[in-house]
Amino acid sequence: MKRNTDKYQQILTAAIRVFAHRGFSQSTISQIAQEAGVADGTIYLYFKNKDDILVQFYERMTEIVSNRFWEAVNAGKTAVDQLYNLIHAHLALFQSEPFGAIVYQGETHLQWRLVQEPIRQMSKMYRDVITRIVDQGQKEGTIRGDLYVGLVKRLINGAVDEVINTWIHTGRDHDLAAMAEPLVNLFIQGIGTPQGQKGVSPTPLKSINEINAVT
Repeated sequence: MKRNTDKYQQILTAAIRVFAHRGFSQSTISQIAQEAGVADGTIYLYFKNKDDILVQFYERMTEIVSNRFWEAVNAGKTAVDQLYNLIHAHLALFQSEPFGAIVYQGETHLQWRLVQEPIRQMSKMYRDVITRIVDQGQKEGTIRGDLYVGLVKRLINGAVDEVINTWIHTGRDHDLAAMAEPLVNLFIQGIGTPQGQKGVSPTPLKSINEINAVT
């Protein structure tokens, strides 16, 4: 397959670098060809057009992310271990591919219609992983049993996403993967103290089940 050739990888890597610097909409096939050190026509031997390059990048990311995240989670014995492994794998992957991180974080919403299928697959995978972790943690007694699981998914995904965005916008000036431990501590321990929690009224279980049923 062409996807397994060195030339394909050379062009895809160059394209992601160009997209990261210029933005997808402002990038051209000629700029990608120049970055890759090939003729313009060579691009079309491997990709239909610029859109196809972006779609294939997202498909590649979906495959890598799914395999790496499940492998990381399966290596953890407890739910807390699994959560740490998941978040560390997520941050370490994006740190190892900064141009891919910039494109993924910057273009996902802008090009949603173009890349919606791989994004849906990746989002479902992430939700499934977190659901499994929460289920195991509730059985272990390390994660509360009265949680809005749908809200937990959004909380974890949103927090990790924001940490990555901050890393990108501050010029990647710190160790992104090192943020995994404080994030997990925050998720598991929260920001409140026992004294503060005294004023929080528990939510009726029926409402929790209703919300979880639609997420």
